[in-house]
Amino acid sequence: MSKHVIKMPDLGEGIAEVELVAWHVKVGDTVVEDQVLADVMTDKATVEIPSSVAGTVASLGGEVGEVLAVGAELISIDTETEAAAAPPAAANRQSAAAATPAAAAKPSAKPTTPDALPTPKAAAPPAPRQPAALTAGNRVTASPAVRARAWDLGIELQDVAASGTAGRVMQVDLDAYLERGGPRTAAPRATAAPRAASPTPGATQQIKIIGLRRRIAQKMQDSKRRIPHYAYVEEVDVTELEALRAQLNLRFAEQRGRLTLLPLLIRAIVLAVPEFPMVNAWFDDEAGVLTQHESVHMGVATQTEAGLMVPVLRDAQQGDLWSHATEIGRLADAARNGKAVRDELTGSTITLTSLGKLGGIVSTPVINSPEVAIVGVNKMLQRPVVRDGAITVRQMMNLSSSFDHRVVDGAKAAAFIQRIRETLENPALLFID
Repeated sequence: MSKHVIKMPDLGEGIAEVELVAWHVKVGDTVVEDQVLADVMTDKATVEIPSSVAGTVASLGGEVGEVLAVGAELISIDTETEAAAAPPAAANRQSAAAATPAAAAKPSAKPTTPDALPTPKAAAPPAPRQPAALTAGNRVTASPAVRARAWDLGIELQDVAASGTAGRVMQVDLDAYLERGGPRTAAPRATAAPRAASPTPGATQQIKIIGLRRRIAQKMQDSKRRIPHYAYVEEVDVTELEALRAQLNLRFAEQRGRLTLLPLLIRAIVLAVPEFPMVNAWFDDEAGVLTQHESVHMGVATQTEAGLMVPVLRDAQQGDLWSHATEIGRLADAARNGKAVRDELTGSTITLTSLGKLGGIVSTPVINSPEVAIVGVNKMLQRPVVRDGAITVRQMMNLSSSFDHRVVDGAKAAAFIQRIRETLENPALLFID
């Protein structure tokens, strides 16, 4: 019996271990080459591990939620079953080729692949649905992000024509399915599993915290345990800023896209950083080294179905408001659809977080370690204020920010936020370097 062991690959510099977040196969399943076996997570990025051989799954190297070291055994595959099944499959193809002259001109690139498991390369729509036999138990192969999106759209994955390797349903397949007629109505899903009219007294539910949710928990715990947070809140009159944004959207929305508040806030932060370089930094508390960055790699906290992610707007000191708006939208969509790659989720030097209309009046954001500062945006409200001795209604918004008190003094943090406030209240300053 010939067994092939697939080990956990090295997924990037400095990564010593990863978390197993999903299995796509089980013991006894037949797999083909390049079929995705498992999803693992590191640095908030989910990575698919494909099979390098064809055969039958002999054993799994861990359970979902388990942390595996790089180089540890991930899965063992018995290749003998696949090899034995190959000759009759090849004979069937030869017979088909003899009966079809056109097929004889294009021999198969993988003669050991069974007929029941085609891997078509053509992208001609509508592609035939991949056979359910691709995975044991007739389970359609798809990533967690694709499954979550299909659930939200009310789409049954077995109805979607798959274009991925080994019949894997991709995001583009969901898009194509929607274009061809849309998803099934979501109503049956809502009534398929009726809930009891009232909860059972004393009933409990245990939910294992794995994947991104566990990464978030670990990172927040580490940040609060190791960083002495210093909170600073300041109110900002954004009446003039909102008037400017409305004028810019009125004039340029069709050509350049609409502006949200975020690009304007990012611009204000970027202009303040050169005067306060200590806030755009990483602190290695074990080595006792503060690394200040000239480039502003702005982390933009984004809520997704899987949890909080922080995609990075790199070199925010470059580009204009509209290029920033476009990139922020792209990064947010990638994060929410599970398409963000590791480089897009790491390397931020300072973070901006906002809950939009849910932002409340005051918040105490947690610093995104190893950064030393985070600027939080609360919701915008019309409030009566006193200006020139008279009461008037203005658009007001609070900035709730946190700083690492080990390396950022309170006076410096306050002055940094005051500089941002000054720029936002006099928005002409946004266009002066």
